Amino acid sequence: MTQDDPIARFASEYERAGAREEFEASRCALATADESGRPAVRFVLLKGFDARGFVFFTNFESAKARDLAANPRAEMAFHWHTTGVQIRIRGPVSRVSDDEANAYFASRDRGSQLGAWASHQSAKLDRRESLDAAVREASTRFEGGPVARPPFWGGYRVAPKAIEFWENRDDRLHDRWLYEREGDAWCVVRLCP
Repeated sequence: MTQDDPIARFASEYERAGAREEFEASRCALATADESGRPAVRFVLLKGFDARGFVFFTNFESAKARDLAANPRAEMAFHWHTTGVQIRIRGPVSRVSDDEANAYFASRDRGSQLGAWASHQSAKLDRRESLDAAVREASTRFEGGPVARPPFWGGYRVAPKAIEFWENRDDRLHDRWLYEREGDAWCVVRLCP
């Protein structure tokens, strides 16, 4: 692992966590803020990453998507207790291409694809039976064929401007490194615990 490349360092830690965590290692907290600066945080699943950024998918009508439309910046936080590592990623957010969204949507299981059509994510739901009926309706609509990606569903990429690595140490004397983007390069500094 090269210490001057935070994406490679993340990949190494992510792989190590994936081999040890009992829960999904891709699970991360995603923090957004609305137009007034009111924060919101929830867990999402990381679905890909590379030098361009860190990708997750959602309904474009969800609360997080509304926040990102008003304030296109976010922070992601990973914590893997089995490795004692926490990673924070901060940066501007943009939608992934339709081709990327289509490819990921096609890889999902059929039930998740139908659920994307049925759920008006973050909207009020009068009763569970209404959601079940919407799933049945979507199932009938796509019976015998592939499920197309809804036009209101896709992905976002957090383009990292800062990545912080935190590693647990005894006596709360943790190791912390902050990588900040400076043009095409990364500047790294060690932080006090």
